[in-house]
Amino acid sequence: MRLPDAFLTAPIAHRGLHRPGVPENSLAAAQAAIDAGYGIELDIQPAGDQAVVFHDYDLRRLTGTEGFIAALEPAALAGRRLLGTDHPIPTLQQFLDLVGGRVPLLVEIKDQDMRLGPRIGDLHRRVADALRGYDGPVAVMSFNPHVVEAFHRIAPDIPVGLTTCSFPEKDWSAVPPERRSHLAAIADFDRSGACFVSHDKNDLKHPRIDALKAQGVPILCWTVRSPDEEISARRVADNITFEAYRAAS
Repeated sequence: MRLPDAFLTAPIAHRGLHRPGVPENSLAAAQAAIDAGYGIELDIQPAGDQAVVFHDYDLRRLTGTEGFIAALEPAALAGRRLLGTDHPIPTLQQFLDLVGGRVPLLVEIKDQDMRLGPRIGDLHRRVADALRGYDGPVAVMSFNPHVVEAFHRIAPDIPVGLTTCSFPEKDWSAVPPERRSHLAAIADFDRSGACFVSHDKNDLKHPRIDALKAQGVPILCWTVRSPDEEISARRVADNITFEAYRAAS
């Protein structure tokens, strides 16, 4: 499955086009990105039996409350608000209903194994169910190749990719060293069914990225935060995920 050209044209707003008063991964951030003509990157976590658009595992940073997003039941989820605003935590279905195919959606399924291993749960199935019949450009990715492979197996018509980086110990201390080395080598690209990568902007000189690009694999990157960073990233990347400024369209 090939990544649609729409993912290589308009820049992709990281967690939507968020700003003070418009929280990340909110429906308001999605609407702002649509209005500006940007694609949208969004993060998926489980909450009870639902797939929701939320980045963190715990609730503190984004809601100011204690606990973990995966432990929330629907009634409790409905009562939470994002970053001191009136904006709720959206479900994936609500997000899809709002976007309605108007801009590309880059959906990142967050790792549930906590060691980027095979214990992935069923979140990928919830995402596949929500995307079934969705009419618009959409692609799914994850840092965990097991998630990508499992999603690709049940939804082969949706493009999948690997979210990648150098996996430094300071950011991935829960992941065993040998696993981090394996992931940094992007060794699971073919096995997972991936057709693109979204790679750390600070590691775009990685030899494996150069080799994939030479094979015609689309290279996206994350997360660009200034015009100067954008100029540098675009020397290698086919498109960028950005925040904190307005990317060139």
